Formats: sequence, structure tokens, C-alpha cells
Amino acid sequence: MKTRRQLLQGLGLMLLGTGLPAIATSSPVVKPSRLRVGDTVGVVAPAGWITKEELKWIAFQLSQQGLKIKMASHLLDRYGYLAGVDRDRAADINAMFSDSEVRAIVAAAGGWGSARILPLLDYNTIRNNPKIVIGYSDITALLLALYSQCGFVTFHGLLGTSRWNEFSLRYLQKVLFEGEKVLFENPFNIRVETITGGRARGQIVGGNLSVLAGLAGSSYLPDWSGKILFVEDINEDIYRVDRFLTQLKLAGILERISGFIFGQCGRCTVDDEKPTFNLWEVLVDQIQPLGIPAWYGSAIGHIRNQFTIAIGVEVEIDGDRGTIQMLESAVI
Repeated sequence: MKTRRQLLQGLGLMLLGTGLPAIATSSPVVKPSRLRVGDTVGVVAPAGWITKEELKWIAFQLSQQGLKIKMASHLLDRYGYLAGVDRDRAADINAMFSDSEVRAIVAAAGGWGSARILPLLDYNTIRNNPKIVIGYSDITALLLALYSQCGFVTFHGLLGTSRWNEFSLRYLQKVLFEGEKVLFENPFNIRVETITGGRARGQIVGGNLSVLAGLAGSSYLPDWSGKILFVEDINEDIYRVDRFLTQLKLAGILERISGFIFGQCGRCTVDDEKPTFNLWEVLVDQIQPLGIPAWYGSAIGHIRNQFTIAIGVEVEIDGDRGTIQMLESAVI
């Protein structure tokens, strides 16, 4: 018996044969200008707060790349566990998009709070000023909102407070500065485990699993038809990973995607004193029935060596090799 996905693909071919428009699997995206040495980069804190010492680290790392830094007005604010009140964190992002001098926006840190400011962003102004926006973890909410509301390519990669090591910088430079169509392939010491083999093409979209699941049912997630979904997480019990994946399934997301990548799940634990599953068993249980190329272990997430993934660009994935091949540049 054919799956729902196979039937839809067959219908698309039939429509092509009859001269009718095929079912679209992706939509056009807006790409930012590539980074160049000497460009000014704005640093914002959409979520958790940072210290003055951390800001010094961020400024040092950006200057090492030949970039100038512009600090957001409320960058060092504190409000509980947040980097200031919601309206000020949102205003900082709006201001960076309005500032013609700023060519890219770097999130200082993750934590929690990005989702709280999404309704306060000036999407009309933002749409008219496409720029590189990069971060990960809780910044997933901002990246997906800019992709879904403005059609922007956004970048799941280094935070300002991340370790800017040789591995991570190599991918950041290839994607953001050089505009290459990068092949993402794990180094030999990071193992890939195939859930389902095969190849698939589509726009790659995703981020932190718990943050993404928290946006389910909102207007800040895209149409998932034909997308390649990537996720990662940290410090989660396995049953919670299962819960998040179930939430995506119940929201109708998993049935629409054409490929699945689980990056790293650092310190995702099980209670050995009770009956349980391990992460691999949960992934097989939830993802293998989809019948799409899928694997676990890409260098994506809360890890020392990480890829810079351009959300919204067309890629081809190989579930047997665990590779992601960009089919287009992410910048212009």
C-alpha cells in the first residue's frame, strides 16, 4: 500500500503530465548579503542576559574575524533570567534591522525568552532590511519567526558566547563570508547513525527541539510540506524528547517533511532505576515509520564543533552517509 507521501508525489507527477501546476514543496526565500571584512555586526540579547566579561569575549571573537561591533542599547540589561524586559529586547532587534550600518545580527546567548518578543517585532521594517541573523538554542524561535514571517534565510550557528574554534569558524566562513554550497559531513570522531537510508531534497528548517515544539500551534512556524527538518537539544530526559517529537507528530509536522536529522542531544539522560527507552529507541519508534531519509548524530547543537546551517536553503541529504549538501548559496 502506498503511503500518503507517495500518493502526493504521484499526484504531482500526474499534474505535470497534464500541464497543470504541480504541488509546491518549497517557497522562494530572501537571502541576505554576504559578510565582508570591515562590516559592522550588531550584537543583541533576545533571551538570557550576559555579563560584561562575556561581552568582551564576544567583541574579541568578532574582531578576530575582521568585523566591527555595535552593541544593542539594552544588551547588558537584566530582568530576572532575561536580558531586560520584553519590549526592550524586541526594540533592540527592531533597531538593528533599521540601522543601515549593521550588516549582520549576532545573538549573544541562548537561555530562554526569544519567543516572548516575537509579537513585538516590527516585521514590516524587518522585511525591507534583510540581514544575516545567527544563533542557536533558544534563538531558534527568532530564526524561525524571521523565516516564516519574512521569508528570510536565517542561520543556526555560533552564539556570541560560543567557542569560536577552528572547526566551527571554517563552516561559518564558508557559508556567510564565501557563500559556498557547502557539504556538511561529520568529522570521523562524531558518529552518524542511520535511522532510514536514502536521499531527499528540500528546504532545511529546524533548530532546538524543545523551542520548536513550544511554537507548535503558533503563526511563527512555516509550512512544513517537503521540508528537511533538523533538531537538537540538551539536558532533556528521554521521555521529554519523546514528548516533543509526539507534539510535532500531533501537530501534523512530521507527516509533511521529506527528511529528518537529529543533531546532538547532550546530556539527554535516562533513569536506569525505572523501565525506560534510550534516545535511539525513541528515534526509531517515532521517525522510522515515516519512511523518509533520517539519521542521528550530525554536528549540530550544543557542542564544541558545530555546523552553520542556513535555514530555508535547498539541500540534498543522504541518510546513509549522514551528509547535507547545500544546493544553493545562502547569501548574495
